[in-house]
Amino acid sequence: MYVAQVLGVAGAYYLAGRLGLMRQVVIDGAVVTPLWPPTGIALAALLCLGVRVWPGIALGTLVTVTEIGDAFTVSRLAIMLGNTVAPLAAYALLRRVGFRNELARLRDGVCLVFLGAFAGMLISATIGSFTLLLDDKVPPGRFWLVWASWWAGDAMGVLVVTPVLLVLRGARWPRRNDRWLEASVLAVAVVVMSLIATRSSLSMIYVVFPVIIWSALRFQLPGSAPCALVVSVLAILAGTDALGPFAGHSLMEIMANLSLLNGCVALTALLLGAIVAEHKNIRRETEYAVEELEALVEQLAPLSGPDSGRYEDRPRRHGPLDGGPHPDDP
Repeated sequence: MYVAQVLGVAGAYYLAGRLGLMRQVVIDGAVVTPLWPPTGIALAALLCLGVRVWPGIALGTLVTVTEIGDAFTVSRLAIMLGNTVAPLAAYALLRRVGFRNELARLRDGVCLVFLGAFAGMLISATIGSFTLLLDDKVPPGRFWLVWASWWAGDAMGVLVVTPVLLVLRGARWPRRNDRWLEASVLAVAVVVMSLIATRSSLSMIYVVFPVIIWSALRFQLPGSAPCALVVSVLAILAGTDALGPFAGHSLMEIMANLSLLNGCVALTALLLGAIVAEHKNIRRETEYAVEELEALVEQLAPLSGPDSGRYEDRPRRHGPLDGGPHPDDP
């Protein structure tokens, strides 16, 4: 079982790397991508399966890095080391602050953004960029440009891919038909709005945000995280082909615009979805606490009179504390 998990992580990392490299950008000899999905897969694997699957990340990184160049060198070994250590460091930081995979609290979303994505991916970007600098593949004057592009791609991988994998692990099928209808309309809307935003020559890039907000308010992260992924993928396809609002811009301008758009979309989906989920959980816990308090009051001070009834004889809403669904659950 353990070997299968390691090989599965390695295979997923490699396939995600191949997908990411389909839209690679070469900046002064450095191969970077606007979104590097393997970092999101690596961190999600560590969070779900534990730190023991790190050999799968190392193996997947080794195969992916080897395919980029003609030969395996010491510099590529250093890049492999950085890409392996970065998600491990992000995992350690998240576990240290009590991160929960359900992403049902605002603090979990904030920790994933600042510790998992922004802080953790500093390692891979720094080691990779310095390696290319020492290998004379990046001019000293362009170091920070390569570093920023590398870091942004790795961070976007965590912000966009990791939430999708975490919510899919615990996702439930909607139990009401109207939720299926709304989810279908939402799926169509996010694709249509994303195509309009990324293919139109007009400045309509922000029309995707109402759809992201809708998905977060109605479906929380199980809805907003996949929507953010769709927007990011379609934006990268348009950006790397210099279509729509990305036409006529330089490569670095396109990379900067893609990073800002993907970052804003991912942050909106992640943080707003976590806020809504946290508020719903607080409301449910409050309702259950009130019901339990009512039961205690009824037992300590029973009502008198022929029409009075014991609390346990009265109809009562059932929730997770009683083994039943909550009325607001889909």
